[in-house]
Amino acid sequence: MQEGRIIKALSGFYYVESGDEVIQCRGRGVFRKRKVSPLVGDFVKFEAETKDEGYILEIMDRKNELIRPPIANIDQAIIVCSAVRPDFSTLLLDRFLVLVESKQIMPLIFITKMDLTSPEQKEAIENYKTGYEKIGYTVELLSSKDPDGKEYLHPHLTGKVSVVAGQSGVGKTSMLNALDSGLLLKTDAISESLGRGKHTTRHVELIDIAGGLIADTPGFSSLDFQELDAVELSDCFPEMDRLSADCKFRGCLHHKEPGCAVKEAVEEGDIFIHRYEHYLRFLEEIQTRKPRY
Repeated sequence: MQEGRIIKALSGFYYVESGDEVIQCRGRGVFRKRKVSPLVGDFVKFEAETKDEGYILEIMDRKNELIRPPIANIDQAIIVCSAVRPDFSTLLLDRFLVLVESKQIMPLIFITKMDLTSPEQKEAIENYKTGYEKIGYTVELLSSKDPDGKEYLHPHLTGKVSVVAGQSGVGKTSMLNALDSGLLLKTDAISESLGRGKHTTRHVELIDIAGGLIADTPGFSSLDFQELDAVELSDCFPEMDRLSADCKFRGCLHHKEPGCAVKEAVEEGDIFIHRYEHYLRFLEEIQTRKPRY
């Protein structure tokens, strides 16, 4: 029996990297019976007679997993936003951040197309950058003329498994192509009529860049909070999580409860009002969602 990591899934086959080889494998029927599917990023045990005829026998414990895109054992998420076309949205960024934080994945924020902004837009985004850095996030501003950010991104990639996430049309695949010109990943032009890009990625694959692995995926195709409970939401806002222990009531939702340290910090300007407003919006979304059966 051998061990390796799944680096690609396509048409029912799993490509397992073991040492210097990549073995084409199928999953055993036992996984279907248990309703467990191997995911790209999984560490597995397998048997193989040849490089094209292997069978996955066991999936090792995962530290995290995403449903869409289907990938496991991620270290960090590179969240790509654009300054314009589509316009920068703190609501969308915070939604991505909550999803990433809920999976214990470290986020890196990259804001592209800064050269296309007006002076007012540039100043606003620079202020947001300062604010998110104060929370503890890494934020980089990039020009559309040099979208790859090699000097910023490469040091973060080494030894890590990264997933790239972001709204359509912000330049995720273009960034990956610029990071490694040998990838030649397919990109489509932004649809002017829709103001957004077209999904071009059809499968999940881990690609070796700068001594790390990046998953080229369509990003998060689902941005809801189906797996998150109301009491867990503030854990995904680091600035609120740090204060939760100081609230009067255990399990405080930081909404209508008295003696709330988070609300006090908002009033004093120590927590950004847009972050708290987004928190309340997400909280309502979780509390009013319909159960899935």
